[in-house]
Amino acid sequence: MSRSATAAGPGELRRHLGVSDAVVIGLGSMVGAGVFAALAPAAAAAGSGLLPGLALAGVVAYCNATSSARLAARYPQSGGTYVYGRERLGEFWGYLAGWGFVVGKTASCAAMALTVGSYAWPGREHAVAVAAVVALTAVDYTGVQKAARLTRAVVAAVLGVLAAVVTVCLTGEAADTSRWTVGTDAGIHGILQAAGLLFFAFAGYARIATLGEEVRDPRRTIPRAIPLALGITLVVYTAVALAVLAVLGPDRLAHAAAPLADAVRAAGAPGLVPVVRVGAAVAALGSLLALILGVSRTTLAMARDRHLPYALAAVHPRFGVPHRAELTVGAVVAVVAAVGDVRGAIGFSSFGVLAYYTVANAAAWTLTPAEGRPPRPVPAIGAAGCLALALALPTASVLSGAAVLAVGAAAYGLRKASARP
Repeated sequence: MSRSATAAGPGELRRHLGVSDAVVIGLGSMVGAGVFAALAPAAAAAGSGLLPGLALAGVVAYCNATSSARLAARYPQSGGTYVYGRERLGEFWGYLAGWGFVVGKTASCAAMALTVGSYAWPGREHAVAVAAVVALTAVDYTGVQKAARLTRAVVAAVLGVLAAVVTVCLTGEAADTSRWTVGTDAGIHGILQAAGLLFFAFAGYARIATLGEEVRDPRRTIPRAIPLALGITLVVYTAVALAVLAVLGPDRLAHAAAPLADAVRAAGAPGLVPVVRVGAAVAALGSLLALILGVSRTTLAMARDRHLPYALAAVHPRFGVPHRAELTVGAVVAVVAAVGDVRGAIGFSSFGVLAYYTVANAAAWTLTPAEGRPPRPVPAIGAAGCLALALALPTASVLSGAAVLAVGAAAYGLRKASARP
């Protein structure tokens, strides 16, 4: 076997991951985030239009995933859209995508850590969140293979819990499928906002692309793994949303602090509530594990290009991971998790990640047919959809997200100006 398939030179990451590993890492990011954290705020935004919002988020996610998969096959390196934007659109657009991703996904990490805390120990969620970040950063530090094995176990457990929730809700007497009907309360803006919030849940397939330097045969593996992970997640989200809506309806779902636990209780299965709570905590742990992997790899790529401190580009000689980037990301996430809140983090994260995928779709548009360009409508719909969903998010999320991008752009300009002779 060639050296590129198994080993790595100095400063390079090792290619350990196959298709199933990559799919599991994508599932670990997506399943934990959306089902347990995003359904309630999305229902509050869309009301009875939650299901159309979910469908719209799925369409935009499909376009983004297709564009990302084609680009990842062309540029199988750590960094994802940071690399694609740099190579196809210019250094600034790559930098802006990477900046939006690192900042937005750091907020996602904090949201997932706080979700662990709120389900595992209500009232002590911040302390539990910090402990979870420290523990999972240590797992990531010891190698991507160990992280993938742990994520596989987490995904299997969570899918089992979700299957139980769907079965109990849809077969119980409390289920009423008329609650799926879209009523007059569902406006266009609310549906767009719900789709933007739910997109927070779908963005986990980016972990597959950002791990491109650690995937075996990436030109074959990544284009297969991304649509597989997204397709499985779409089926799971749709089933869970239908089940919970059938029992709670959009109004009760919008105000639920723990919607899946409330749904199984209302369905007449209170004994399942502790199982759901444990499943939610485990799911959020899996999502947090994969998120730290993705953010640290984009940090690595930006550090290599000196957009971030070059010391963060170091790769551990034994474990073959960007250990300084991982420790830095873990430290920042721990601080945010100690003081932040879940719902605010979701909107902020969604804005940054939607900006990231706007750049990905623009980069995919520039591919030639010989380079594997997707059908023209795919990046066009993806980019337009990302912009529409970003602008429809809650005003605070839009303003804070735009401010962060502006700060990043200003920092880029200052660094360029200081580098001129």
